[in-house]
Amino acid sequence: MPRIKRGVTTRQKHKRLLDQAKGYRGRRKNTIRVARQAVEKAGQYAYRDRKVKKRNFRALWIQRINAAVRAEGLTYSQFIHGTKLAGIELDRKVMADLAMNEEAAFKSIIKQAKDALPA
Repeated sequence: MPRIKRGVTTRQKHKRLLDQAKGYRGRRKNTIRVARQAVEKAGQYAYRDRKVKKRNFRALWIQRINAAVRAEGLTYSQFIHGTKLAGIELDRKVMADLAMNEEAAFKSIIKQAKDALPA
């Protein structure tokens, strides 16, 4: 049975790992064992923070909508309830963009939401 030399595949794996660790400081960028730990941890942070990013943006949109709505004399929760009753099916991302860039259009949405609310 011929002898199997694994140097080529090992070198490829190490090279791929060190490429992922490029830009790290100290031994994390050039020592295989330490770089593997650093890359694995970075992947865990990246996976977690892709979800955290969505949370942060939703919170930002809600803050922007709340600020624009309070200027018109409503609270955020009253406004959202009014939009549901009025049948307005815009998501928070679009409403926050309207509140920031298209004030007249957003004021008309606020007016519709106010009219839909019970007195």
